[in-house]
Amino acid sequence: MTATTDSARSALEAIRTEIGKAVVGQDPAVTGLVVALLCRGHVLLEGVPGVAKTLLVRALAASLDLGTKRVQFTPDLMPSDVTGSLVYDARSAEFSFQEGPVFTNLLLADEINRTPPKTQSALLEAMEERQVTVDGTPRRLPEPFLVAATMNPVEYEGTYPLPEAQLDRFLLKLNVPLPSRADEVDVLTRHAAGFDPRDLAAAGIRPVAGPEELRAAREAVAAVAVSPDIAGYVVDVCRATRESPSLSLGVSPRGATALLAASRAWAWLTGRDYVTPDDVKALALPTLRHRVQLRPEAEMEGVTPDAVLNAVLSHVPVPR
Repeated sequence: MTATTDSARSALEAIRTEIGKAVVGQDPAVTGLVVALLCRGHVLLEGVPGVAKTLLVRALAASLDLGTKRVQFTPDLMPSDVTGSLVYDARSAEFSFQEGPVFTNLLLADEINRTPPKTQSALLEAMEERQVTVDGTPRRLPEPFLVAATMNPVEYEGTYPLPEAQLDRFLLKLNVPLPSRADEVDVLTRHAAGFDPRDLAAAGIRPVAGPEELRAAREAVAAVAVSPDIAGYVVDVCRATRESPSLSLGVSPRGATALLAASRAWAWLTGRDYVTPDDVKALALPTLRHRVQLRPEAEMEGVTPDAVLNAVLSHVPVPR
C-alpha cells in the first residue's frame, strides 16, 4: 500500500515523539535529523561528551524500520574498516568482497573527528556518490542511506579537524548543547525510575516509519513550491557571507542548494506546500554554520559562525 502525503507526514512527526522517549530537551537536533532524512542529507552532531549525541542517533534508528550500523571512530581505524575489503577464500581460491558497516541505511559514525583524515575521507565517496569503490569496482549502497556523525568540539584532546571538503558533504551541522537545569533533573528522574539508555525497546521506542513513508514524504517535499523571490533570498543570504569581513570563506553554491532543500523540508513538515522567508531563516544556521570559515583575527576576538550568520540574516532584505 502506498503511503499518502498526510500519513507520511504523521509518520515523520511520530519519529520526533519516539526519540523524545529517550532524549530530553534536544528538540532542535531531533527536528534537524528528520529534515535530513527528508532531504537525503547527512548530519553532523557536535557537543561535549555526555550530552546524548549517540543516544539521539540510536533513538532515531530505533524509531525507523531501517537497517542501522555503528562505527566507533578511533585513531587506528582504517578506511577498509568502514567501506569493506577483499578477503581471500581458500576454498574457492578467489577473493570475495566483504561489506563494511557503511552498507546500511543509517550509519552512526561515532566521534568521527577522533580518526585521522585518511579514514575520514573514506566516507566521502559513500556520502556524495552513495557508493564505495574497492579494487576499482564501484558498489552501490542501500537506499535510503544517511550518515549521522557525532563529533567533540575541536579543542578537545585527540581530535582531528574535518577537512572542508568533508564538512561540505553534511547537509546540517547540529549543535547539541548542555541541557537546562529542568531538563537535567528530568534526565536524572528517568534514570532513577529505571531508564536504561542501552535498552531502547524497554523505553517503549518502536519503529513508526519505514522506506514507504520516507519515499512518499520525499516526493511531497520535492513538490513544495519555491517562488523566484525565495530563490533570490537564499542566493542573497549566501552571497552576503562571501562579502563578510569576518569570514575568509563564504557559502558556496552547493550550500545555497542545501539551504533551499532544507527549507522545503521544513515547510512541508509544518504543513505548507510553499517556502517562506521564515523557513529559510529557521534552517540557515544549521545548514550554513559549517560551510563558512572565520578569519583568524575574528576568531581571536571570539566571533562565532552563528554570530556572523545572524548578522547576515538581519541585514539581507526579506522579500515581501
